[in-house]
Amino acid sequence: MESRLRVQGHPIQPMLVTFPFGLFVSAAVFDLADVVGGPAFLGEVGYWTAVAALVAAGLATVAGLVDLWDVRIGRANRTAITFNLVNAVMAAMFLLTCLIRAHAPQRGATGGQLATELVALAVGAVGVGLGARLMQQSDRHRTAEPTGLETIPGATVEIARPRPF
Repeated sequence: MESRLRVQGHPIQPMLVTFPFGLFVSAAVFDLADVVGGPAFLGEVGYWTAVAALVAAGLATVAGLVDLWDVRIGRANRTAITFNLVNAVMAAMFLLTCLIRAHAPQRGATGGQLATELVALAVGAVGVGLGARLMQQSDRHRTAEPTGLETIPGATVEIARPRPF
């Protein structure tokens, strides 16, 4: 799978995916500290970290959909679709906990919300594995045939034209 959105020749979407996953992990750590008796502000920090992760997940999803547009039907296409769906499920689970917490006075997490976040992280771990598989398939494909992408010399951000099928 050749990415259409690149920075200095490197695909943007794999770079963007790391931010929401890392922020979701951080949010769960803050919420865990809040649930086990840490200071109340840790729950608030966990909430806003999850909100930032949702924004980052939205950006990564847009980049993923742009890349998915040109994926040929086959194994890479199935892996890419599954990868995006798994990441969407993880984000939806965090969105659910954020929506519930949005109306709370201190926005701290409960044990049930923390459990939901931990399940979401387990789902996200499956997404990490799928992303690694997708990158391996991309590397094999890239070395198997030339890309034929046109680039502007000195350009740092590229949007490549789709290849004909």
